[in-house]
Amino acid sequence: MKKFLTSVTCAFLAILLMQCNNATTEPVSSGEESDTTKYDQNMFGHFIPRGLITKKENLTDGYAMFAVANSPSVYLVNRDGQVVHEWKGNYFVLSPYLLPDGSIMTNASDPDFPVFAGGGEMGRIQKISWDGEMLWDFEYATEEYLHHHDIAVMPNGNVLAIAWTAKTAEEAIAAGRKPEFTPEAGLWPDKIIEIKPTDRTHGEIVWEWHVWDHMIQDYDPSKKNYGNPAEHPELLDINASGEEPNVITADSLKVLRKMERVRRNTTVENDGSDVYHFNAINYNAELDQIIFSSPNLSEVFIIDHSTTTEEAAGHTGGKMGKGGDFLYRWGNPENYQRGDSTDRRLYHQHDVRWVEKGYPGDGNITVYNNDIPSNRKDSLHYSAIYEITPPVDNQGNYVLGENGRFGPAQPSWVYVAPDTVSFFGGFISGAHRMPNGNTFINEGPRARFMEVTAQGDLLWEYLSPYRGKITKSNGDPVNPMPMTHSTFRSTFISADDPGLQGRELKPLDPQPETFVMPKPPKEEKEKEG
Repeated sequence: MKKFLTSVTCAFLAILLMQCNNATTEPVSSGEESDTTKYDQNMFGHFIPRGLITKKENLTDGYAMFAVANSPSVYLVNRDGQVVHEWKGNYFVLSPYLLPDGSIMTNASDPDFPVFAGGGEMGRIQKISWDGEMLWDFEYATEEYLHHHDIAVMPNGNVLAIAWTAKTAEEAIAAGRKPEFTPEAGLWPDKIIEIKPTDRTHGEIVWEWHVWDHMIQDYDPSKKNYGNPAEHPELLDINASGEEPNVITADSLKVLRKMERVRRNTTVENDGSDVYHFNAINYNAELDQIIFSSPNLSEVFIIDHSTTTEEAAGHTGGKMGKGGDFLYRWGNPENYQRGDSTDRRLYHQHDVRWVEKGYPGDGNITVYNNDIPSNRKDSLHYSAIYEITPPVDNQGNYVLGENGRFGPAQPSWVYVAPDTVSFFGGFISGAHRMPNGNTFINEGPRARFMEVTAQGDLLWEYLSPYRGKITKSNGDPVNPMPMTHSTFRSTFISADDPGLQGRELKPLDPQPETFVMPKPPKEEKEKEG
């Protein structure tokens, strides 16, 4: 299986993509492909127009909320591309969610988190009031575990969060992981925790689920978890995403670190430790179920939240009677040995969510499919938004098809660009259904936000022109290249959302300062001369 972008290889891919910019200055939004079309693969959106690009009639009444790149700020932008509100924390934020009282719940990057280096490292969860007061600041960052990527706020005010746990190489091999797939530093399998805030800086872990408790392997009968993965799709083959770790020398790492091409905690020993890289979580209160995404596996999974923590560690109990085993999985049946590469549907996806109750398609699932290989002669990849309808019987069980795989065989709705390849965000990004049936999309690397209809028509398009000024711990600036404006998560907020009621939503005056890319040193010298 193709390995998800590691902290080392991601940088080189970024450089390659920048070198391969054959972009138009205006992304294609509608119309048929012509012979003269220039395909836009400028994934980071460098040197193209920013701000409001497209605004058509019949827009959904509301706003776009997003965390500003390299900033502690979250902006609320109206349909004219004007910032009408700012929530400001104290650290870089990633995944903000609006609450009914006008506050936001968001994760934040703890500045000195130890050990972990997989991308999306956070370590803190914060609640910030409409007026900017820090209401809750919960730290979850030690050498044994680290919160990362995403959260989901539950109706009772508790927060579901994704976290890594540290397993030694010896523990991984004893569990059936192939030694050649095991980095020297061991593995960082994911867990999901439910946190009940208790005071301004503390919280109680009231429920947890570990993927480590739901493994199977057919590699070594003398090790734990031995069995046939094809007979147990409710379990995860511990070797499913296996690849031999990249070999990198200490000298090479030193050079890459000087070039700012690796993460702070990257070591020679831990490349490949972030084995599953969960990157999104969503909660369905009506079902009391959790859905999450693993881009390394190119699958999304559903588990039962109605279990106790003890039941979540086993295979029985809870409303569905299956403990913490997978109720459903979709995207890559080769992982449970009931298909091959031709049956794969997801490619390093992000932002999986249920369609909310009362919205067109409610109960279905939307997901941003990031990096689909194209059949075109020029071999460019592309992105797509999928809506899928899970097969459920009259008892609410997710059922396997006659071929032994979880369906559907194909999405029930797909959005791609008219020319296919001009809509491409190879990592981060997201999408979700809007109240009127349109879909809100965040093409993350480029910070391009869109509203599209069920027919695929582009009604609104905005590219964030903002970037913050967070510095390194020593005060040095953070290099804006290549992820200049990149946005992990952007969310549509309806005008009638409870969190906005009674709020003054006039454009800020003055508007926040936009970020202008510094000219390369050579160009500055020529200008001075």
